[in-house]
Amino acid sequence: MQHQERYIWPHKDLLDVTQLSKADVMHLLDLAGQFHEINQRPVKKVPTLKGRTVVLFFAEPSTRTKTSFDMAGKRLSADTFSLAKSGSSLVKGESLKDTALTLQAMSPDVIVIRHTSSGAAQFLAERLDCAIVNGGDGWHAHPTQALLDSFSLNRAWKGQFEGKTVLILGDIAHSRVARSNVHLLTKLGAKVRLCAPRTLLPAGVHTWPAEIYDNLKKAVQGVDAVMALRLQLERQQAGLLPDLREYANRYCLGLDHLKEAAADVKVLHPGPMNRGVEISSALADAPQSLVLDQVASGVATRMAILFLHATRKDEGDR
Repeated sequence: MQHQERYIWPHKDLLDVTQLSKADVMHLLDLAGQFHEINQRPVKKVPTLKGRTVVLFFAEPSTRTKTSFDMAGKRLSADTFSLAKSGSSLVKGESLKDTALTLQAMSPDVIVIRHTSSGAAQFLAERLDCAIVNGGDGWHAHPTQALLDSFSLNRAWKGQFEGKTVLILGDIAHSRVARSNVHLLTKLGAKVRLCAPRTLLPAGVHTWPAEIYDNLKKAVQGVDAVMALRLQLERQQAGLLPDLREYANRYCLGLDHLKEAAADVKVLHPGPMNRGVEISSALADAPQSLVLDQVASGVATRMAILFLHATRKDEGDR
C-alpha cells in the first residue's frame, strides 16, 4: 500500500468517468486489485475505514450495486447505512436538496446515490461537503459499473487494452452503462463498437467514439470482448421494438456468434440478465463468460472507490 499512499486522489466526488485521467483509472484499478486479493482470504475484513460512515441513498431499485457497495464498506470496517426512497421523506414531498442536507448534518464521509434523474449526483456534489459517488443517475452515467467492467477486463487481459476491440450490444439508447463504458474503454486505449436496432440507438450516437452496427454477425467479427446489455423495457416508449421474439432472433448473443470473434473472446453483462433475450443461457454459463467475475470485481472496485473518497482529505493533509 505504500505506492498507493503516495498517489493523491484529486477528486472530491465520483460523478462520471469523463472526470478521470488515465492515470486516475489505472491507480484505482491497481488498488482494486489489492482489495481483490483481500477478498480471497478466509477473513476478508480489514480496519482501513474504521470509524468512517457511508450512506447508501438509493432512490431507484438496485440489487447488485447497492449490495456490493454495502459489502465493500463493511469489508473496510466502515459503518454503512441504507436509505431507499420508500423509506425516506422524499415520498412525503421533501426535496432532494433538503434530504441531502439532512444527511450531511449527520456527518457522513461518503454518500453513494442512485437516482432516476440525470444529474442528481452532481446536484448533491455541488451542495454537500462530503464525497458523493454516483451509483447511476437516469440515462446519464454509471461510473462504478464501467470501472468494475474495466477491472474484469484488466485482469483477463493483464492490463493490455491497446489493440483490443469491445462490442457493446443491445439497448444503447437507455443505457447509462453503455455511455460510461464507451468513454472509459476509449480512454484506456480500446476500440469500441456498438450494435443495436436503429430504434435503440440514442440521438447523436454517430458523434460517439465508436463504430455503429445494426447487424450482429458483422459487429462481432474479430472482437476481443462483447458486453450484452439488459433491455430496459421500463424506460422505453411503446413501439421501439416490434416484439421480444424478433429482437432475440436478431440480437440475442449466442455461442455461434463467438465463432467470428477473437479466439479468446470474453463476454460480459452488467445484469440482471434476461436469458434467451439478450444472451443465451449456454453462453451466460460458458467459460468465456465474465458475468460472475464482474460481481466479484464490483466489490473490490467499490472498496477502492470508497477508500479513495473517504480518505482523500487525510491524504491531502499529509
